[in-house]
Amino acid sequence: MLNGKTGIGFRKDFEEDFLTGTILKPYFIEVAPENWIDMGGYWKKIFDKVTERYPLTCHGLSLSLGSPDELDWDFLKKLKVFLKQYKVQLYSEHLSYAKCDNAHLYDLLPIPFREDAVKHIIERIKTVQDFLEQKIAIENVSYYTPVAAEMEEYTFISEIVNGADCRLLLDVNNVYVNSFNHKYDAHDFIKRLPLDKVAYMHMAGHLQVEEDLIIDTHAENIIDPVFDLFDYTIQLVKPVPVLLERDYNFPEFEQLQGELNRLQKICNNAWIPQHAAAN
Repeated sequence: MLNGKTGIGFRKDFEEDFLTGTILKPYFIEVAPENWIDMGGYWKKIFDKVTERYPLTCHGLSLSLGSPDELDWDFLKKLKVFLKQYKVQLYSEHLSYAKCDNAHLYDLLPIPFREDAVKHIIERIKTVQDFLEQKIAIENVSYYTPVAAEMEEYTFISEIVNGADCRLLLDVNNVYVNSFNHKYDAHDFIKRLPLDKVAYMHMAGHLQVEEDLIIDTHAENIIDPVFDLFDYTIQLVKPVPVLLERDYNFPEFEQLQGELNRLQKICNNAWIPQHAAAN
């Protein structure tokens, strides 16, 4: 079981050290399935070696749940095979859209917080879950300007998660980024989410580029206020897997493992006593 355990995103940039080294020791790994579906040759062999050693979770980039376009059934068919082949129990996607008029936008754009969008996305999630024969988790995303909002973001997320009967991937850094940029209370925001539906959590670093603007980069160290928000959050949810996201600008493995260790210590302090009490 991965609940209460910490993992890291697997990247080609460090595959050799990852497989042969002794420093970085996650409990599981995560990949974007789009980057590995149909992979052959050398990288297929590497991926198979890695997934023999570590349990795998998947975090998608191109399902585009908020798009008005038809779902990409060719991709979904390949995804279903991939998830079964690698015994992936946890597949998540962003609550965003990345396609329009059959064009990939190569970005994760915010969806208007509107009732018609809620209904649209609920139906798409239900369709995807029925086809994949498993529930998916949707992630709260970072965004830099709200689009035609008619409700609060936490209401938008809650109505979708409850209406689609799916799971929530709670990205704590994204909450921190949005709360800073849009000037709301991150703790209050988290309390208003459907925390009973949290199945997975992400943690990452960000970059402050202006006095009043920070950008979600996945390329920096996690700062203390985000660790503190994570500590607060896991007191409110049941034990789930926790992923450290680092997409580029990689530090030494000792530093990455240090962040994993800090996350794991916070998890242990909050969740191991709960588990012991329950037993």
